[in-house]
Amino acid sequence: MTLPVRLSDLTGSKGAPERSPVVLVTRAGGAEGSRAAAAALACAASEPDRAALMIDLEEDRMRRSTVVATTGARALEERLAAHLPEAPVASRGCFCRLALAADPEALDTVAAALPLARESAAIVHLPPPLMRPLLAEPRIRPTAAVLRADLGEVRALIALAVGDLMDAGLRVAVLKRPPGWFSGRAALLGALPEPGSVIHRAWTVVNHG
Repeated sequence: MTLPVRLSDLTGSKGAPERSPVVLVTRAGGAEGSRAAAAALACAASEPDRAALMIDLEEDRMRRSTVVATTGARALEERLAAHLPEAPVASRGCFCRLALAADPEALDTVAAALPLARESAAIVHLPPPLMRPLLAEPRIRPTAAVLRADLGEVRALIALAVGDLMDAGLRVAVLKRPPGWFSGRAALLGALPEPGSVIHRAWTVVNHG
């Protein structure tokens, strides 16, 4: 198996998904920056009137909505709040964020939230131990995965993980470096990444192949 270490090397699953993208974002080993990468992907997947949903399965702390948010982000926040009144949701710039604890029981809320973002994309940030339970949940059906990995440390592990995810029918992208500090902070506030950035290229790969 060839390990895809550049975005140009990444391989997709067979056929393009007809439903809205559901992209899993996680990390390998001690790699940092997976949450910022997930937020940046949510920004790249959003449009002014159609916001992506970022589901964060590693932080159930409520964050306030940003002062500036798109019409699509506000609308998605209202829809989620109406259907999931106990869930902490907030519009963050160009996307909407749902924060949940890193617990297998949270997958029920993930499955309930995804249909509410069916007209856009959902980016699910999760810790590695929740990857297998999520993949086994038939109501979620992810279409792609992005792995944040420092390849020098876990090259063999990533090769196995990429193979397993592709066998499950997912498109896969590997990010060798985390977003920079400034761009990561901006993404978490819902600011669009720069055109042509590695995040934009990763989104193109996992969304279109």
